[in-house]
Amino acid sequence: MRKLMVFAAALACMTSLYAKDIYVSLETGKNKNEGTKEAPLKNLWKAIESAEHGDTIHLAEGIYPGKMKCNWFKIDKAVSIIGGYSSDFSERNALKHRTMFQALNENNDKRGNGLGVFTIEFDHSKKEPDNVDMVFDGLVFDDGLAQAYHPTKGKPDGVETGMWLEPPANGGNQFASAKRYLVYSATANRATGNITFKNCAFVNAGNIAVNLNWYKGKVIMTNNVFCNNLMIGANVLCGNATPAVEWEFANNTVLFTWSRTSELSDMGFGIRNNTGVTANIHDNIIGLNVLTGFDNTKGDSKKKKTKLDNNVFFLNRESDVQMTISPSIAKVRVDGFEDLEGTDGIESIEDNEDLKDPKVFAGRINAKYLNAFLSMKYSESTKLDAGKCNALRSVLGLPLQGTITTKVDMFGNRYPLDDALKLFGAMPGKGAQEIK
Repeated sequence: MRKLMVFAAALACMTSLYAKDIYVSLETGKNKNEGTKEAPLKNLWKAIESAEHGDTIHLAEGIYPGKMKCNWFKIDKAVSIIGGYSSDFSERNALKHRTMFQALNENNDKRGNGLGVFTIEFDHSKKEPDNVDMVFDGLVFDDGLAQAYHPTKGKPDGVETGMWLEPPANGGNQFASAKRYLVYSATANRATGNITFKNCAFVNAGNIAVNLNWYKGKVIMTNNVFCNNLMIGANVLCGNATPAVEWEFANNTVLFTWSRTSELSDMGFGIRNNTGVTANIHDNIIGLNVLTGFDNTKGDSKKKKTKLDNNVFFLNRESDVQMTISPSIAKVRVDGFEDLEGTDGIESIEDNEDLKDPKVFAGRINAKYLNAFLSMKYSESTKLDAGKCNALRSVLGLPLQGTITTKVDMFGNRYPLDDALKLFGAMPGKGAQEIK
């Protein structure tokens, strides 16, 4: 057994030794080039095709559309992707030289079968790759221009679009909304090792922003902004039969996560922990989510562990944390977290606090969007048919039938990308910090 372990370690070292750097620049590259800094490739998909496990792809500034503008990338190699370079790679600054994945609605008919803008999907017939160390750093994902929005309905003053439209509705847009993840990892993956997301922005997703299924190892998410996504900002799952995933979620800012539908009653979680995952969630800013900041109701609480410490929660509409305490679901604000100590799966829940100084967001949050969100109203009216059918139902004691009309002031309206990126560095020490 010891010999096998030594051999595996030696093999990992050899893989690292032969790993290469591949450079990609939309402005200066050509796909016939060698992929060096001096002769970069032009497209990310070309770099992924030519890469091997362990390689690092360096991306210069620009908006990367995918092969034939399909707006998604299949990542079937255990590669790292580093963005934020100037077109000639002389400087790296992720917010100045934005490496972006910002699809257009007019290209939604070219989406193909990619469930995420980044779809991480290894060969399912193999239990590999093993001992990976994948890093995604300095990337900007924004699906706001790919979604469909109603031209007038649910459009508050000062907000640039109407409400997000559930497919197949298009509301005058060329195509229906791109209801996809920004990062998706397939359930059948059997990769082991580490995967890291840092200094990234995930904005305006029509589905869970990051839905990552990992088999065994560490998932690290640090210094990212999750803003204006549907259902869940960050969701990490374990594909192993036994608890085998460690998840660190630190110094992230998670705002404006919307529900699944405009009834505002199903999901809308900043982050969620799942069975088989040991999560260390600390030093984040988690606010303005439609239902709750942190959800712990999914799966078996006895087969997952959570440390929830030193976070700032504020203005989550229904609760800051919700979790299953049999036979019901507890929905708790931050000032009541002490009541959750010792519940199944909670290892630590200390030093969390409400937002003390709202001034930190002055000039950081889009004020008109925030005002509309805080003033948002939902109403429902029922109109029964007074005709012969309901008259007969009434005589027989049957339920009456009619129509239900719902009205909501806003729902998933596009959030300006420039304002989302201003969230980096809003509060020293908490949430996403300035990218260095």
